[in-house]
Amino acid sequence: MLTLPSGRAENFEGVGTIMAVRRLLEYGWDKDSPPLVRARRVLFRILAEDNDPDYLFEMAGKTSKGEDLAKRSRGILREAAAATLAHAGYEGDPRLRGAANRIVDRIANYLRSPLAEKPFTRIGNQHVLPAEAAPPSIYALTMLAYMPLFRSERHEAMELLYAHLTQAQPRQETVQLCGEKIIAQPHLVMGDLLPHRNAADDDVIFAMEWLELMARLGFLKRNENWGKLFERFLDERDRDGVWHPRKGGAAVRSNSPFVWPMYPLEVSAAGDERWTDLTFRLGLIARLSGRTIEAV
Repeated sequence: MLTLPSGRAENFEGVGTIMAVRRLLEYGWDKDSPPLVRARRVLFRILAEDNDPDYLFEMAGKTSKGEDLAKRSRGILREAAAATLAHAGYEGDPRLRGAANRIVDRIANYLRSPLAEKPFTRIGNQHVLPAEAAPPSIYALTMLAYMPLFRSERHEAMELLYAHLTQAQPRQETVQLCGEKIIAQPHLVMGDLLPHRNAADDDVIFAMEWLELMARLGFLKRNENWGKLFERFLDERDRDGVWHPRKGGAAVRSNSPFVWPMYPLEVSAAGDERWTDLTFRLGLIARLSGRTIEAV
């Protein structure tokens, strides 16, 4: 479901269904096109609040030794499936809305709890999240980004979420106790993932995805720092409105697995096509944040 093709794969060989569907949606495919119609049945099935091991897919091998690990894996797949269905435009479907309410309830209850103020506990020589901690994941944020009407109904939870996303990111690695194992949880968002200029320069692609998420959530206009970083990206455009990196002429790359569905969409990474994707993203972010787009 979440597997990414290797850098040497041809025609996206080995890509997981969730990643493939989101990529097609970014390309502009309609949710009722045959490939996406085929995929949606299993995506809706994954939303169910059960721990059926038949729906662990590529995570099955890693979770065969414990119920807690299976529950964690189903939770990740459930939120990723919800994000994909929201992206496809199923906000009004009661199955997605039910799953979204359950996901947001867990996050909001965590953010209201004392645990959110001091989330890590010490086990041995490591600081870990306890099993009951439920911070938002990048998938939950993506789901909410594509559900504007739902967000308006959960206004209080969205305010809690904004406060969480604007706090400082902890220095320690995000790991969590699952049963007797300590598991890395890179999909969990513990604070601001774009706190300063250096973070934006380190991974331009992820920085733009974060700004797009914040714009869709309605948070970009509220945050002065994110707004300044966006303005800085705009200042890097040439006289024709095309974005270029400040240093070097090579196509930019990202180490984040979460940007694959949206970058690169352009077939060629040579010539002026190198800048198409990120120039488009800047225009999209501007449009989402309420700016007027002027054709050049």
